[in-house]
Amino acid sequence: MNILEERIQQRAAQLPPQTNAYRVADGSPWPDIFIDSLSDRLLVSLRNTTLPRGLKDLLTATNRPVYLKRLDNDVKEAPKHICGPLVEPRFIIQENGVRYIMDMDAGYSQGIFLDQRDNRATVHSRCHKGMRLLNTFSYTGAFSVCAALAGATTTTLDLAQPCLTWCRENMELNGIDPTQHFFCKGDTLHWLDRFARQGRVFDAIVLDPPTFSRDAKGHIWRVEKDYGKLVAKALACLAPGGWMLCTTNCRKVSTADFRKLVASGAPNAQLSTSPMTFDFDGEQYLKTIWVQK
Repeated sequence: MNILEERIQQRAAQLPPQTNAYRVADGSPWPDIFIDSLSDRLLVSLRNTTLPRGLKDLLTATNRPVYLKRLDNDVKEAPKHICGPLVEPRFIIQENGVRYIMDMDAGYSQGIFLDQRDNRATVHSRCHKGMRLLNTFSYTGAFSVCAALAGATTTTLDLAQPCLTWCRENMELNGIDPTQHFFCKGDTLHWLDRFARQGRVFDAIVLDPPTFSRDAKGHIWRVEKDYGKLVAKALACLAPGGWMLCTTNCRKVSTADFRKLVASGAPNAQLSTSPMTFDFDGEQYLKTIWVQK
């Protein structure tokens, strides 16, 4: 058995039940190369390096569809098929028994961020029937799906309509009726102000913004400068006793600095941190703080 197959089997043996999406290699033993196993496919991501011939041979030997994408391109391109069987670009993965649609043709991101696995499981465990959860910057709505499966009523918010449609599809895939949930298209900051004016509150809020964004008026938003303000706006929409998941993958911000940013927006709240999931054992870039009001 070669080193790649050994890594695949070792990782798979450590996964929670009913999970077939995980990181196989996180910058080691191949520096600046990251390999994800997504159901029957492999996705290889490169940062400032090229794919070694020896690793290409190991990937080919798996007889699985293998895709390649670059993390250092200014143009965020979809992965390219490099070896193995040709298969449909859309497929389904499973995580803790929850099913999600993935799409290799969707662009730079394929439908779910594997580094948030433990956070999704915690959201599911902390939700229950009757709760109201707001999922901001939702992308394809994975946190909404987990909360809805636990019985919560979710409000899913994203700037892109295709992401909201994708969330509805993920809900239907898991037996959830999306008509029993709410979907809002638009800028999160504007919606938080609107909810506050309306007096609409939530029992739980998920904040997982991009590291950088620009609104329709050209205003620039950066995690390292503005996350605290985002937390303060969200806190105004959080019911007494509610909680927030605050997370970022911004590498410019240390864990200590991120905690300061969150605390500046929620100075009287209780804060607790969570580590990254076990298969992301390289750079600890993802910061997670739970806020209890």
